[in-house]
Amino acid sequence: MDIKALIVDDDAKLRALLMEYLEGYGFQVLTLEDGLSVLETLKTESPDIVILDIMLPKKDGLEVLKDIRKEFDVPVIMLTAKGEDADRIVGLELGADDYLPKPFNPRELLARIKAVLRRLLPHDRDGTGKGKGMFIEAGGLRLNKAKHTLLVEDTEIDLSATEYKLLEALMEHPNTVLSRDKLLNLVRGRDFMAFDRSIDVHISKLRAKLNDYPRLRERIKTVWGTETPLRRHCQPLLIMP
Repeated sequence: MDIKALIVDDDAKLRALLMEYLEGYGFQVLTLEDGLSVLETLKTESPDIVILDIMLPKKDGLEVLKDIRKEFDVPVIMLTAKGEDADRIVGLELGADDYLPKPFNPRELLARIKAVLRRLLPHDRDGTGKGKGMFIEAGGLRLNKAKHTLLVEDTEIDLSATEYKLLEALMEHPNTVLSRDKLLNLVRGRDFMAFDRSIDVHISKLRAKLNDYPRLRERIKTVWGTETPLRRHCQPLLIMP
């Protein structure tokens, strides 16, 4: 397997056990003893999945999960105390993909990791990592390049050809303001007149498709004042990280 897992747990023995076990199956394993540096690790290391304990020092796992879901769409499996149904339910409501009560058999954790990745990465069913190139990820969105669909919280959203091309251009240029004429050039492959307003309609449709997901409603931003005076009628657009 070419899968990178991040384990966040304050139990040093459990971290060592899981690292040894998962590495035996070809995983790359990163570990943290608390939740304070999880976001920075996600930014720098881009793990494929996070194993996150709820009972963490300094910052509990549910708060860490909230922070993760504000910026990342990485799969998360929560580790909960046995019988703590409330924690399990809250974790799932906050966006966890699965949960596992302690104590558990590492073999069950491996099975759950594989199940989550099969569900979220349908082109990588053999666990080889070959499906990664089939997706573009940015702003908490996952774009399927083969099927021209958008995957959001386990839901596959159909896109028109133009919607797909627009979203692809935005996601391939995260944190970059793209004017209307720049987007038209990227989408259609050649320069068009900047007053072509059809792009606004398609952007509105994309926003409407994200409207059912509160944390994603503002992913496509409008930024004003970045054009030259002669082009202020253009509407720059930005997809957030």
